[in-house]
Parts: sequence; C-alpha cells; structure tokens
Amino acid sequence: MQLYNKLSAKERAELIESAGKERLTLSFYKYANIGNPQLFRDHLFITWNALDVLGRIYVANEGINAQLSLPADRFNEFKAHLDTVDFLKNIRLNIAVEQDNMSFLKLKVKVRSKIVADGLSDDTFDVTNKGVHVDADRFNTLIDDENTVLVDMRNHYESEIGHFKNAVTPDVDTFRESLDIIEEDLRSHKEDKNLVMYCTGGIRCEKASAYFKHKGFKNVYQLEGGIIEYTRQVKAQELENKFLGKNFVFDDRRAEKISEDVIANCHQCGSPCDTHVNCANEACHLLFIQCESCKVEMNNCCSTSCKEIVALPYEEQKELRKGQGNSNDIFKKGRADHLPYKKDLRNIFDTLKKD
Repeated sequence: MQLYNKLSAKERAELIESAGKERLTLSFYKYANIGNPQLFRDHLFITWNALDVLGRIYVANEGINAQLSLPADRFNEFKAHLDTVDFLKNIRLNIAVEQDNMSFLKLKVKVRSKIVADGLSDDTFDVTNKGVHVDADRFNTLIDDENTVLVDMRNHYESEIGHFKNAVTPDVDTFRESLDIIEEDLRSHKEDKNLVMYCTGGIRCEKASAYFKHKGFKNVYQLEGGIIEYTRQVKAQELENKFLGKNFVFDDRRAEKISEDVIANCHQCGSPCDTHVNCANEACHLLFIQCESCKVEMNNCCSTSCKEIVALPYEEQKELRKGQGNSNDIFKKGRADHLPYKKDLRNIFDTLKKD
C-alpha cells in the first residue's frame, strides 16, 4: 500500500504535461478534534493519491490545513469524498484566483503538532471561541469605520507585495511573532476599537481571533475566507476592491494578481516590482523580489557571490555545499543585508500610540 509520494517533481511535471488536463488549485482548512491524526493522514493520502491530488496538507489534533491541486474533471469526486468526513461536509473551498497546472508537483500529507505554528502553550486557549466572520461587503464597511484597526496577519514578505488599504502590516517573519506585538501595541484599545483581521485564506485569522478574544479584546472580526474569498465576492457582487497589489501564495505560482497596483520594489535595483524568486544558488535559496533586468544581470541570483557559485560546474557547487545544512538563516525572506532595497523595518503601530 502506497502511503508516500514516489515521483520526483520533474517526473510529475512530465506526467501532467502529457495528460493534457486542466487542473484546479484550491485550499481549505478546518479546526476540529482529530483523535488519531496519523490514521486520518494515511486515509487522506490513499484516497487523494488515487484522485491525482497534489499539494501540501497538514493534519493535527486541532484540524486540517490543505493547499492542493487536482484534475478539474475529478473535482466532484474529491468533493464527494470530503462530504463523507463529518467535519469536512459542505466545507468552503477557496478556489485560486489564478490557475496553474504546475502549482504543486507532489502530494505531501504530514502530521504536525498544529496546523498553524503559533508557538502557544496556553492550556486555557480555546481555538473554537473565535471572532465574528464577515463577508467582503461587511468587511469593506468595517474597515471604513474610524473605530476600526485593520491588521494583516501575514508575514512581512507577503504584505510587502499586496495588502488592504490602510492596513497595519506587522514587520514579522512568523505568525507567532505578530500575536504578542499586536496585543502589546493595541492594549489600550481592547474595548474601544474594532479589531479586524485578514490573511490569505482565513486559517491564521481564525486562530488569532480566538487568541485575542482570550486576551480580552471585545470586538474581534475576521475576513471570512481571507483574501482569496474576498476577491471572488468582489468580482461576483461588483464591490469596491480595497486590496492593493498581489496576494502571496505558498505554491509555485508565488502570487495571484488582485489589482493592477505594484506596491513593492526590486530588492536589487529599487525599480517597481512584485515578483518573488528564490536565489538560484541552492546553498542560498533566498526568497527575494527581483525584476527582469536584475534577473538577467544577476543570473537569477541574489548576490555576486551567489552568481559566481552558480557559474561553477554543478559538481563543484555540490562540493561547496557539503557539511552546510540548510537552516532558517538561509531562508531570510528578503532580510539579507546585501539587498540594498529590502523592505524598511519600522514600528507600524506608531500612529496608534500617538492617538
């Protein structure tokens, strides 16, 4: 019985190409009590592998977080399977704004301690005691209210290329970092302000809304379905789109264009650009923003030293990488000192503190 992916990304890409079928990219999440995550994980892999599902799925005692793609003509089979699972029946599926057959090239279903890494160890924290979910229309009304603080619950490299107008965008590398920063800087507004949050698909906001209610915030709201569902509703209902730029996504597409605004800059030359890339040097792999001109000049690299390494024969590159295990320092996500136009660090709550 096959319980793990056996094909390389290259082999899978060739199969997708030869099949000639359109694929759908979608995501969903659900907080639920899963007694045996490993058993549930194996069940999902066996069933979804047979449906040619590819993606990144996390299962934990607290629920499931799934980002995946599948052949469009097998969507009904996939949905029918979800409906056989009690806590997934009729679940909202966030269909990607922009489709790409190569968004995922492997099926990875992993058991984790949590479906969203939050670093919390508070036994009194109840993730099901969440804030009020609002649709796109109510969200637009709320964020126009002068008594509302709109907070982006994503990381700095996500909000850098796209965010809602007038949103507070915490300059953090992880979701966990933002929780304490927001609580501390909005401490004096726990009762007199509407705390409205958004993220990519809603999963981080749902946990954050429950956390901030637990910390004493009285008026807590979250954008239902996140930026993905907001975009769908705005188009379907012809609402005003208050999102600027691109929505960062965690697959090979990197981002979806939500508006024509380009709000970021190339980290190497400073020209308007919102395209994230990974440095071609496999020992670096830094995620940063690079325009087409710099891409050509730097041979897809983030620095001259990486450019020199990539120019070496592949075997020599492998020798240089020996003994250098990948660490979080490699994935600085645009923080590297050698990027002259990286995003400025700043205290984004300064204006609130002055009120």
